[in-house]
Formats: sequence, C-alpha cells, structure tokens
Amino acid sequence: MNGSRTKTQAGANLPALRHHNAALVLDLLRAAGAEGISRLELAEGTGLTPQAVSKITARLREDGLAAGAGLRPSTGGKPRTVLRLVPDAQFAVGLHLDRDGLTAVLVDLAGRPVAVTRAPLDLGAPADRVLADAADAVRDLCAAEPHKPVLGVGVAVPGPLDHRDGVLRRVTGFPQWDGYPLRAALAERTGLPVTLDKDTNAAALAVALALDEPRGDFAYLHLGTGLGAGLVLGGEVHRGARTGAGEFGHQTLQLDGPLCGCGGRGCIEALCLAAEARGDRAEAARVLGAGAANLVGLLGIDRVVLGGRTVAADEDAYVRGVRAVIEERAARGGAGTGVTVTVARGGDRPVAEGAAHLVLAPVFGRVGERVGGARG
Repeated sequence: MNGSRTKTQAGANLPALRHHNAALVLDLLRAAGAEGISRLELAEGTGLTPQAVSKITARLREDGLAAGAGLRPSTGGKPRTVLRLVPDAQFAVGLHLDRDGLTAVLVDLAGRPVAVTRAPLDLGAPADRVLADAADAVRDLCAAEPHKPVLGVGVAVPGPLDHRDGVLRRVTGFPQWDGYPLRAALAERTGLPVTLDKDTNAAALAVALALDEPRGDFAYLHLGTGLGAGLVLGGEVHRGARTGAGEFGHQTLQLDGPLCGCGGRGCIEALCLAAEARGDRAEAARVLGAGAANLVGLLGIDRVVLGGRTVAADEDAYVRGVRAVIEERAARGGAGTGVTVTVARGGDRPVAEGAAHLVLAPVFGRVGERVGGARG
C-alpha cells in the first residue's frame, strides 16, 4: 500500500453520519487489499479522529466486514495493528440484459467475480418472460454462496431509461418497454433491492474502477448489439438532468443514410452495424472514430475506451480506425492531440460487472458513483 494516501472525502464526526463515516473507512480498507492498512492511516485518509476510527473498525470487525492483517513496524512505540477488508463477507449481483442475451455475475466486496452465468435472452419477449429469466439467474447465483448476504441486484440494459425512477423508456428496437417499471418489478420477483442503469454507464463505472491512472474524464464507447456511450466527467458517471445522457449511437452522421431502429436515418449505430454486416470493419471503425472525434472536441476528454462484443472481435482494427480519425481531426487544428484510445477487455463482461458495482458503490461511500477516490 502506498504510504502517501490522498485524503478521501472528509468524514464528519456526527452520530447521524455513522454509516457515511463507516463507508469511508470501508473504501480505504478495500483499496488497501490484502496488505491492509493501519488505524492511523485510516484516520489520515478519512479526516476522522483516531477515536472515531477505532470505534468504526471495532463495529466492522464485529460485523465480519474487517479482520486483522498482522502487525506493521512502527517508527516508535509498539507495532501497529493492520486491518483488511473481508471480501467474502457480502456479495452483489450484476445483470446485463442485452437484446439477445443475459449475463449474470456474482461479485464480492472487492468487486471480484466469483460466479458468472450466460444464457440466451429475447428482449422482445413479453415482460413476464424476461423478468422470469432475470430472476432465475439471480437465484442461481445466490445459491453459489447460500450462507452469505447478497446486498442487491444491479441491472444494466440498453437505453434510454430513467435511472432515478427505475423505469425503461423507448429502448431502441423495443418500444414496448416504454414506461415499464423494471426496477420495482424485479425487486418484487427477487426480494432484493434493485438498481437500474444503462449498460454503457455500468460498463463505464467498471472501467473507471479498473484504471491504474488517476481518474480523468473519459468516454466509454460500447459497440455490441447496439452502440452507446458511458461518460465519466469530473470523477463521476455523467447521466444528465434526465439521467439519459450517452445516447451516442443516435447522432446523425449521414442525413440520407440507412434507417435506424430509433426511427432516424444515418445514425452512427446504423452506419457502424451496417458496415460490420457487410464485412467492412475498417469502415465501421472509421464511422465510430468520427463519432469519437466529435465527443473529444465537444467534451475535451483525453481518453476514449472501446468495448463490447463487436469491438472484441477485432480490437486492433477498431483502435487503429478510431485513433486515425481523432488524429486526422487534430492535425486539421481540432481537438484530439494526445488522446488515448484503449480497449476494455472482456467484450460485454464489464457491463455485468459494472452493474454489480452499482450496488457496491453506496457501501463504499460513492454517492453518485464517484470514482475518483482510492482504489485497490
């Protein structure tokens, strides 16, 4: 563990904020990993008093969320006791409901997947059938750790949707879902708390937590059965005032282009998928690059991360194509100089993992899924 620790959001020494302060401590325990962290370092990192940290860590140990990790030599006095998170004390489920498949993952408190299942799914089927498939996947995963509590279920689906109210909007290609209260319906089926978000936002959260560099602004572009963006701006997943930001695939590049599932013409999504369908991957990558270059110029981001099963089929081709268009734009005096283009490994897997992180985020004090704090 790095001895120079950036102080997290300052803790508050008020009884009413006990959960908030415990969450700050838990986040530093998670970031420290198996090596652990001392109470003094926890106090320095949270801004809490050593006495407050001692009380919080005692409660966490009683609850089985923290444990001793040995002793660390001290510059003076007796050795310091080091504490660590107990990752398998609790779990969270992440679901990715795609247009043609369902991926479910069970993760521990450290965010590590301990079980993954995949199955076909028809998002165009009646809602009851889709819900039954989703609830079955949750039950199967919970059975993998039957004696450990599951905190909840994070669900990632194609947008647009209302993240706050847990309601789907007019999902591209599946207008019958418009207004459907998916969060409440799945919570009733499973008996667990449910969080709903767009697939691209969930993946962006997973990508942000996995980055080694300090968090900066970036766009995650997901090309699978559709195309969308997850934006991390100012250290938080950006959803916008109506929580529907990131409908990247439906910006028009060609006014008289092919018809898109959204009802428009010449959308980036339609152009990309049409190029892929005819075997012209280079053209698909350039179209994606044109959209990425627009985002770079509009938002001033310095990183673009590509993901999704279509990108996974030929990562190098997509990175080259996207990077080439961004660099061409920069050479003409536009934004794009020094922009990094990378790939999130695993195809669609980061979506399900990110969905599980939607459940874990409040446990570690990440209100709004802020991702700029310490990490493991």
